[in-house]
Amino acid sequence: MTDSDKLPLAVFDLDNTLADTAHRQRFLERSLRDWDGFFAAAPEDPPIPEGVALVLKSAEECEIVYLTGRPERCRRDTLDWLAAQGLPEGRVHMRRNDDRRPARRTKLEILKRLARTREIRILVDDDELVCEDARRAGFTVVRASWTAPSATLEVAQEREGRT
Repeated sequence: MTDSDKLPLAVFDLDNTLADTAHRQRFLERSLRDWDGFFAAAPEDPPIPEGVALVLKSAEECEIVYLTGRPERCRRDTLDWLAAQGLPEGRVHMRRNDDRRPARRTKLEILKRLARTREIRILVDDDELVCEDARRAGFTVVRASWTAPSATLEVAQEREGRT
């Protein structure tokens, strides 16, 4: 076991926590949602200063882990985006391409799995339902309320299991 294996984990969501998705939500506002367009535009997401500051501060005492509802097919773009923003390296947990369960279920499942072997110091996520379920399960949560709530993304996360 290395020293980094002993550090607590700080777990961060990406969309609307670290990455501002406002510019690409137009792809989801159509009657037939354009998921390919939505995810293809992710590399152009501007970073959110409040989220970036919190992940950098957390990295001083914790190992950073990224937990996103993005599908696995977006891994390369996601890793490139994190590196381009100068964010700390860390494991990235993504949704299987065919997984359409609500974000609150998939993320809580991964949090519980991580917590079996490591202390989770904090979860930072913008999704109110993810935050509520994580709190109920005993995790310390910071709700990323620094972006405007998006009804479009809420539907995508909870009803369509897409992000």
